[in-house]
Amino acid sequence: PYVETVVKINRVNKVVKGGRRLAFRAFVVVGDQKGQAGLGLGKAKEVPISIRKAMEKAKRSLIKFNTINDTVPHVVNGQFGASRVMIRPASAGTGVIAGGVVRIILEAIGVKNVVAKSLGSRSPINLALATINALQQCMTKAAVEKDRGIKLSVPVENK
Repeated sequence: PYVETVVKINRVNKVVKGGRRLAFRAFVVVGDQKGQAGLGLGKAKEVPISIRKAMEKAKRSLIKFNTINDTVPHVVNGQFGASRVMIRPASAGTGVIAGGVVRIILEAIGVKNVVAKSLGSRSPINLALATINALQQCMTKAAVEKDRGIKLSVPVENK
């Protein structure tokens, strides 16, 4: 039921008395295409083991996001470290116009029509966390009505 995508595999070294110890770090995005996604980092001496560890962590860290009609409800901006992301809703048929890890996360949560722009640092982990930060800011119609204390007349269908 989950879409599992390996974003990046890094080779990392630990310098010890006898020399260098080699390990691999895997960064993975997991989503159910119904509004949930999670990120995971796994480290091990072998690549498949690090990927498996990252998948397990990503499945444990699933977060639910608000989406409406296969897009985001409104414009959101996210930031983490030096990475910034701007995500805008788009009309049906537009597709996912985004690059890198932003596209992977948006496709993992099941968004089909959206325009996104990544700014600042292109580090995959920081960009992914900036995207998650932006998507967590998406508000439902009921939440906006409660905050503003008025009834909105725009007919919107929440998923």
